[in-house]
Amino acid sequence: MTTATAEVAAPARPLQIALIGNPNTGKTSLFNSMTGLRQRVGNYPGVTVEKKVGMLFLPSGPANLVDLPGTYSLSATSLDERVVIDVLSGHAAGMPKPDVVICVVDATNLRRNLFLASQIADLDLPMVIALNVWDSAVKQGINIDVDALSKRLGVPVIPTVARKGTGVKSLPAAIADAVDNQRKMVKIEWPEAVSNSVEEIRDAIGDSADVSLTDVEIRRMVFDADSAVLRHLDQVNPGVRKAIEKAREVLRQLGLNPMAAEAVLHYKHLEQLVEGVIRQQGETDAGATESIDRILIHRGWGLVVFLAMMYLVFQSVYSWAGPFMDLIDTAKGWVQGIVGGWFDSTPMLQSLVTDGLIEGVGAFVIFLPQILILFFFIALLEDTGYMARAAFLMDKLLSWCGLNGKSFVPMLSSYACAIPGILATRTIEDPKTRLATILIAPFMSCSARLPVYILLIGAFIEPRYGPWVAGFTLFVMHFVGLAVAIPIAWILTRFVLKSKAQPFVMEMPPYRIPRLRDVVWRMWAGAQEFITRAGTIILAITVIVWALLYFPRPPELAETVTAEFIAEAASANELSPTLIAMELDDPDSELATELGHRVDSAYINQSYMGRMGKAIQPIFAPAGFDWKITVGVLASFPAREVIISTLGVIYSLGGDVDEESGDLRQTIANAHWTEGPLIGKPIFTIPVVLAIMVFFALCQQCGATVAVIAKESSWAWAIGSFIGMTILAWIGAVIVYQVGSLFG
Repeated sequence: MTTATAEVAAPARPLQIALIGNPNTGKTSLFNSMTGLRQRVGNYPGVTVEKKVGMLFLPSGPANLVDLPGTYSLSATSLDERVVIDVLSGHAAGMPKPDVVICVVDATNLRRNLFLASQIADLDLPMVIALNVWDSAVKQGINIDVDALSKRLGVPVIPTVARKGTGVKSLPAAIADAVDNQRKMVKIEWPEAVSNSVEEIRDAIGDSADVSLTDVEIRRMVFDADSAVLRHLDQVNPGVRKAIEKAREVLRQLGLNPMAAEAVLHYKHLEQLVEGVIRQQGETDAGATESIDRILIHRGWGLVVFLAMMYLVFQSVYSWAGPFMDLIDTAKGWVQGIVGGWFDSTPMLQSLVTDGLIEGVGAFVIFLPQILILFFFIALLEDTGYMARAAFLMDKLLSWCGLNGKSFVPMLSSYACAIPGILATRTIEDPKTRLATILIAPFMSCSARLPVYILLIGAFIEPRYGPWVAGFTLFVMHFVGLAVAIPIAWILTRFVLKSKAQPFVMEMPPYRIPRLRDVVWRMWAGAQEFITRAGTIILAITVIVWALLYFPRPPELAETVTAEFIAEAASANELSPTLIAMELDDPDSELATELGHRVDSAYINQSYMGRMGKAIQPIFAPAGFDWKITVGVLASFPAREVIISTLGVIYSLGGDVDEESGDLRQTIANAHWTEGPLIGKPIFTIPVVLAIMVFFALCQQCGATVAVIAKESSWAWAIGSFIGMTILAWIGAVIVYQVGSLFG
């Protein structure tokens, strides 16, 4: 009987709990402590922009804990805030309406943080208040009567220190209390004029709305300057806007600005609730923070510190990642050798597996060290509170071109890889500003461009002009993309997207000492996001490019090349062709290796990719590119650094060369034109070398970036971005080559 009763009483689904709070309140740290999962800590920028769900075990059974994006209010002005609205209102696809909400509140700033809780109370959801950073409040002499606050608000209030796990064990009982007893926060009592306006608007809507609108949604149309619901209703019933304007006029008659009325009324309501609950003992000590801020956000010294910090970050990204990237590259070669031996009897399958699949996996795995190190520094800078200061510093520069400080970290992230940078734009409220930031992110000199720079600078600039000029050239190449991106953003925001500069308003978080485990988890989360979003795309594109480089493959071509090679080797070594042929029977011999490289070069010469390169070479001729460089450009679409291995194959050195290869550097340095008006002259002159680097600095040779842009905007913008950047890169390369040629 007991079992049957339990079965009847069992819930149809796990309890649904929404975790919400302002940015920088420790919301995600609390999520980690409650579920045992690890996730990105903090909110600004690009953090927790999607719904995150963890399993929580309560006495009543399992529950789903949904970590919602950090938000200051329920006025949906950004993509992540819209996620919050959808989940709390039960409109999120595949996600039921929450049974209870845990609202994380910063105990050091209780009044302002409770504004969000007061808005949620309007949604009629059971609630638990987590008074987080309780230890900081105690240190600052802030005394909060928790029991009195709980009675005033009508919901359980639990002091917590999420980073230390303090108070977390008390939350399950509070959740059960809120659900079982339907503990809902005391709602604001709206003025009668506001309530009457809501009814008038509802009458004006009539049957126009696709769904029945709640009072909360109707009030949102009045309070929000830009409401998606109102824009939709405008198209089917213009009379709704008249009712909205009438309601706003009623607010003006009450002495309230319609856009500020909601905040004014909520804060008045909250002041009554918390009166006598909060007491300040002694003076708040903000001296240390203010002293540090006087330097870090100073227009002069702040910029010096910022530049030094960025130099440290990127110097570390490049220098620390090097040994690990070399190790991955060595491991990739080892795996290719082992696995390739399994398919000796089927050369095409062997090439597909080693040069297509394994090479494709290696093409994105090799960047993991740089991605991990970059996210390590971003986590440190965000968790210490410095990143917000850096965004504040950059706002003045970026506002000139129609962006704002929130565009800074997406641009910074793009220096390692454009993909995490593009994903980080989701916290930019204005969709046009966000799109502009997405479109300029690929201009930042990502790590994939570095091997191209190192190869060409090491082969041509450093031997001729010395290490100082070589280092300066590398610096300039990293700066070129940014120098072009700023005016491009200005053009996009002024003439294409026609967006207005958005005011940059953000709260400066307190300085904190980051926790190592949170930093390590963010490194892992960033790497995982890179692999899942970019890795599969890079792999697919690499296989496609492999096919274009591999086919067609007529067997008679290898026979012809072999016969020519035997005759040439016999003549050079004064040996009979028979002896040469016998030596070629040993696959490990030097001659056999050289012949293999020459056959591969012949195959790529007449492959579909080779034919495409020769066909479009006249387009690149004004930039000084021959067909081999053009094929390298085409083959590098999956990833820019692929041009190096492609040139290695074309010049009969094999595809296992890298940017440090002395043989490749020497070979391209000695390469000459074999036809045309420049016959006999060197191909890789200084103007050509600079033109290639400028082309790669400005082009979008990254299939994964194109795909992510499409996912975050549309395929039209993605393709337009690729075409536009390619044209811009071609123009830049032509100008550099033509001007450089004038000076020899």
